[in-house]
Parts: sequence; structure tokens; C-alpha cells
Amino acid sequence: MLQHSTRYGMSTTVSLPFDQAVARTREALGSEGFGVLTEIDVAATLRKKLDIEFRPYLILGACNPPLAHRALQAELDIGLLLPCNVIVYAADDPARTVVAALDPVEALSLSGNDAIQPIAEDVRRRLQRVLTVVEGTS
Repeated sequence: MLQHSTRYGMSTTVSLPFDQAVARTREALGSEGFGVLTEIDVAATLRKKLDIEFRPYLILGACNPPLAHRALQAELDIGLLLPCNVIVYAADDPARTVVAALDPVEALSLSGNDAIQPIAEDVRRRLQRVLTVVEGTS
């Protein structure tokens, strides 16, 4: 079930191991027109830089090019708030994984530009569908 785990994000917890949840998330993003521009393996970075072990945790920088283009046309500096971050991390139960997305309406409201609002709402609907597909409830 989708939930707002924070004021700025929406998430779901799925009964899938981490690698399967990552694969399903990538596929669901693709079906909504998003590509993954960046990928940060937080666990690997913490291991390499700080010699700290951490649960599997990825930050995916997702971008829907037509929507990004519309936003950039409305406000050139909106790129400071792009791409949309989607995180996937291992839950405390190893058979479960959390998938969450930044709420673009909350994030892009920082611009104060009314022309951005409908774009942000479109992106939110798409990311909600992504999370629903990852849950396996669509």
C-alpha cells in the first residue's frame, strides 16, 4: 500500500528481495517514460569511503525527458531540482524491500512558479503508478 512516509516522499514496502525490487522498479519507471540517468550505490560508497557496512541502498535519478523539457522551458533553473530521486533499500526483513520516490509536487513547489505545478502533478501521478506496479497491485 502506498504511503507518505515523509512530507516529501511516498513509499511502499514489497515482499521481494532487494535485487528483484530494483529490477521491477527500473521496469516500472521505463513503462512511465522515465530513464535512470544516475545511480548511486550508497552501501558501496560507504564501504569504500568510510569502511562502513550498510544495507543495500540505491538512489536512482529518474528522468522523463518530455516532462523535464517542459519544466526547463517554464524555468531554466528547475534543473537544480532534477532528476526525480527514487530510492530502493533493503528492509530490516531480508525478504522485503522499500521503494520510495521524492514527491515532485513538494520538491518543485520550491520554485514558486505556478507553471511548474501541473508538470509536477503529472510526474507525481506517474511515480505513484510506478510504486503501484512495483507493489504488484496494478
